[in-house]
Amino acid sequence: MSGDRCLPQHHIQDDPTFPHPLVVCPKTKPCGYREAMSLGNKYVRLNVGGMLFFTPLQVLTRQNSLLKAMFSGKKEVFTDKEGWILIDRSGKHFNSILNYLREGTVTLPKGRQAVQELLAEAKYYRVQGLVELCQNTLQDNKEQPMCVIPVITSCKEEEQLIQSSSKPVVKLLYNRSNNKYSYTSNSDDNLLKNIELFDRLSLSFNSRVLFFKDVIGDEICCWSFYGQGRKLAEVCCTSIVYATEKKQTKVEFPEARIYEETLNTLLYETMPLPDNSLLEATRRSYNNCGSLSEEEEGPGGPEPRERVRRIHVKRYSTYDDRPLGH
Repeated sequence: MSGDRCLPQHHIQDDPTFPHPLVVCPKTKPCGYREAMSLGNKYVRLNVGGMLFFTPLQVLTRQNSLLKAMFSGKKEVFTDKEGWILIDRSGKHFNSILNYLREGTVTLPKGRQAVQELLAEAKYYRVQGLVELCQNTLQDNKEQPMCVIPVITSCKEEEQLIQSSSKPVVKLLYNRSNNKYSYTSNSDDNLLKNIELFDRLSLSFNSRVLFFKDVIGDEICCWSFYGQGRKLAEVCCTSIVYATEKKQTKVEFPEARIYEETLNTLLYETMPLPDNSLLEATRRSYNNCGSLSEEEEGPGGPEPRERVRRIHVKRYSTYDDRPLGH
């Protein structure tokens, strides 16, 4: 194969990631293993999807794989006019394939998507050990959901969730089919906005508030807010409007009110008690923070400063006097 030999006759340094510009190969020709491999050649030049690699022949034939079949005479290979052996695959992860063939192990790329891409290449080249490594990694590192939203199907489930939760609770009830009238023109958009707001709030506060959905209730779109096992407020987003000849159901999107009630539920969190050592350190810091004048101290000495926050008590009284839904 004069002028189209697959390997150079001079020694080439082993560099699997040796950078080269993209090679345009207008002509290719098949050649057998003996034509591609001449005695004394130790390195192979590979063009994998436009990316060029130099690697020893013994690396490619070390394990039972498609590459070993290509370079042991069992499979026909193709070269371009400059002698580069062509492989019609993406070269993005080919370096990882070579490293695994060379070392018997490899550091997998970061990210589930990248590992899945490498798995596809390992299956194509039939590198079984790398296939198993990728599969085990994907199985062990399953992506965990950012939050889990229960969907209740009965009043009993709702009661159990609310009573057993140590967090405040926000429930969204939506049931578009529970309507005997037609909807106004903006109702569907507003219903979708309520659902999207619920998703945003659950992503933001899922560590502090229990969110769940109800899809079988009697309302069309209604928010309910609970704290310490009892109902605090309710925001109903539907109403009946009278058109010229018929009644229609209107779904609204009171975004500000929903945000307000959600933030108010945070006042009903079960907060952990302060650590005793922290209280002692705070007390010592207060006693050592400078002396007060006699007028400030008064006849009986300095009066201890009240450090207990009363905001929860204040909010409780506010909600006790507040009718539901207002």
